[in-house]
Amino acid sequence: MKSVRILAVVAAALLAAACKPGANAPATGAAADSKPVATVNGKAIARDLFNTYAKGVSGKETAELTEEQRGQILDNLIRAELLATQAEKDGVAAKPETAAMLELSRLNILQQEMMQKFLADKTPTDQELRAEYETQVGALAKQEYHARHILVATEDFAKRLIAQLDKGAKFEQLAQRESIDSSKENGGDLGWFTPDRMVPPFAAAVVALKKGEYTKAPVQTQYGWHVIRLDDVRDVQPPPFDSVKERLVQIVQAKKFKAYADELMKAAKVAKTP
Repeated sequence: MKSVRILAVVAAALLAAACKPGANAPATGAAADSKPVATVNGKAIARDLFNTYAKGVSGKETAELTEEQRGQILDNLIRAELLATQAEKDGVAAKPETAAMLELSRLNILQQEMMQKFLADKTPTDQELRAEYETQVGALAKQEYHARHILVATEDFAKRLIAQLDKGAKFEQLAQRESIDSSKENGGDLGWFTPDRMVPPFAAAVVALKKGEYTKAPVQTQYGWHVIRLDDVRDVQPPPFDSVKERLVQIVQAKKFKAYADELMKAAKVAKTP
């Protein structure tokens, strides 16, 4: 995964540099920062590109790195430049899927930069955060359920288990002996959950039960056939406002940026081709 991240940073840095006017032109002026950090087969590697890449792979500013670290990072960037140049010579960059990936990377980078620019002076107010908190709390499930289940492969077998339960068999013992789900080790115990965390047929069956009841007919899902017992129900307690405040900031900002993008969509002349 680390190598994938490094490659992504390389791509982002190269694209960012490519978006700048004159990115591949020789540096002019006497300022040290304007000089390229290296020249590879006559092509300059801009210092801005190197600084962006170095921060991406190390998490530090260039000045905070040791000379050895800067040298290693520069060698990696040179290697990436050589491979990219060779890819262009070999026609790799001209492949439709490669060109599409490069374009998607460019769009993603520019979208992220535009989002940062747009939101720079739009810090959510406490009133906005409180309103979003109420919206999120209103969308939460009002109750959560504690249930057990026995999962088997066929409906007939599930019916036989229900018949055993009707005769007084212990649910936990049947689950440990017959269930094909990993929860069998705990007597079929699934712990506490809200309905949205379960597949719809399972959730509907649980909600329809009263505390202590088990399903009188097998419940089918994509995993097999279930016999379910509801052990308890309790009200969901929403998290305190302060504990989710940072997440609320992200949600409010995302909504603001989406509204901005939606306005651009409305103003644009778009023709979709079937």
